Amino acid sequence: PTLKFRVVLKPVPGHFRVEEAIVGPFLKEGQVLVRTLFLSVDPYMRCRMNEDTGAEYLAPWGLSECVDGGGVGVVELSRCDGLSVDDMVTSFNWHWQTQCLMDEKLLQKVEPQLVDGHISYFLGAVGMPGLTALLGVREKGHVTDGANQTMVVSGAAGACGSVAGQIGRVDGCTRVVGICGSDEKCRVLVEDLGFSAAVNYHQGDVATALRESCPNGVDVYFDNVGGPISDAVIAQMNNDGHVILCGQISQYNKDVPYPPPLCDETREALQSKNITRERFMVLNYMEKHEAGIIQLSQWVREGQIKVLETVVNGIENMGVAFCSMMKGGNIGKQIIKISD
Repeated sequence: PTLKFRVVLKPVPGHFRVEEAIVGPFLKEGQVLVRTLFLSVDPYMRCRMNEDTGAEYLAPWGLSECVDGGGVGVVELSRCDGLSVDDMVTSFNWHWQTQCLMDEKLLQKVEPQLVDGHISYFLGAVGMPGLTALLGVREKGHVTDGANQTMVVSGAAGACGSVAGQIGRVDGCTRVVGICGSDEKCRVLVEDLGFSAAVNYHQGDVATALRESCPNGVDVYFDNVGGPISDAVIAQMNNDGHVILCGQISQYNKDVPYPPPLCDETREALQSKNITRERFMVLNYMEKHEAGIIQLSQWVREGQIKVLETVVNGIENMGVAFCSMMKGGNIGKQIIKISD
């Protein structure tokens, strides 16, 4: 798939076009031919649809050029020393193609036994979203076992939020409350993932529901959405609390800088209560990624962290899956299965 034209407001599947092309089998030294197994769609990709992504580390997608993102697949031909035929590999720069010629330096070999053969987990709970959750909580959340802390997670039924809440519970939060967009998601968070409570922001007043779910206030807020929901959470935070500024998906379709400006009331609450709110970027912690992946895989294999996925089949449905994810149509990680 390629991007047809720049997106002004909300993306629709028609912004993408699927083309057929032949991938040449002629490998240069240091290249491999890979067959794509699974592709990922993620909120940050909305920024790549703009001419200016708003982030110096993130390049915009080129018009009429093949789109790229997270992917995982299997090596079919190799002309490099570090990778052999049948090796499983992943990359953040995987073209949305059924087969790709890729440079070895862009690929990372993965071990299927780390995820009990669930290869798609390397794009979610045991990949970048899981690392974002783990390192966000550990580096910015200041969760202390035995401190009777309450954590709130917005976008709690998404790829990152669903893992972040479970890590908060594992690390010792007394209460973990998720905010999401449907009763079914609320049920999954509480019954399947072990959240203490969940709030459907489409039903009633979020502030009132939060007060009921967080009787002792909020100490740690894992923010994936921004906007009015975050204003409501921050208003109920305790002194010396911590906001983990992970994402602002509610603002991505607007022409505002990142992170978006706060309203005066929220800014005043942060200052008067001495609440930290720092932008978190997982790429700033590359030296901790390997150990983080091992920790996440251990939790997943032991059942301490449960993995949620929404799977769509076929490369022709990449645009549909992306737009559905941006509207909250997924529970857990949105994955597109490309081949067996």
